[in-house]
Amino acid sequence: MLNIKNISKSYESQLILDNISFEIGKGETAAIIGPSGSGKTTLLNLIGLLDKPDNGNVFFNNEDVALLSENGKSIFRNKHIGYIFQMHYLLPQCTVFENILIPTLSYKHKADKLAAIERAEYMLEKSNMIQHRNKLPGQLSGGECQRTAFVRALINQPDLILADEPTGSLDEENASILSTELIQLNQEFNTTLIVVTHSNQLASKMNKIWHLKNHKLIGE
Repeated sequence: MLNIKNISKSYESQLILDNISFEIGKGETAAIIGPSGSGKTTLLNLIGLLDKPDNGNVFFNNEDVALLSENGKSIFRNKHIGYIFQMHYLLPQCTVFENILIPTLSYKHKADKLAAIERAEYMLEKSNMIQHRNKLPGQLSGGECQRTAFVRALINQPDLILADEPTGSLDEENASILSTELIQLNQEFNTTLIVVTHSNQLASKMNKIWHLKNHKLIGE
């Protein structure tokens, strides 16, 4: 599904990533680990079309999506990619349910909107969050906010989830619980998952572990 070929990236002549290549298939999971400042988030941004490589290709189902226009990339991201960050970035004035449905605001057909509402209710049930659907983020714990962010990332049924330290702001117990829930939801929806993490516990749950060091990506 996703094939990264020979991508490199520098900022102000400082090399960050050097000739990175890897493949990951539909429904597979992978962790990218490495020291702080090694370029993990930069690599995730290149995969997610939030930044452009200096050279190389980002093939998604055999299409080099790095060559899309900025508008084309935006449309592609909304349709095919879900993002989870260390901070949940929930809108404080919106309820849990409203936050989850934000990625679906571009839907034009009533049937699609109704299907999204059904998915949201189902995923809230699966993640033990249905009782919080009408609460504001300020009324939730950190773990509950991150659960909401997980569901929001999956609401459009993306092909790929990119998660940047998704449990980094949580204590060990909540991090373990949420990482298990994320993987369970990911498996149920057959979504490809790539996680940047410092957590060996989270990385060990992935199908693949890649180490980013000295500008290179090394697989296990």
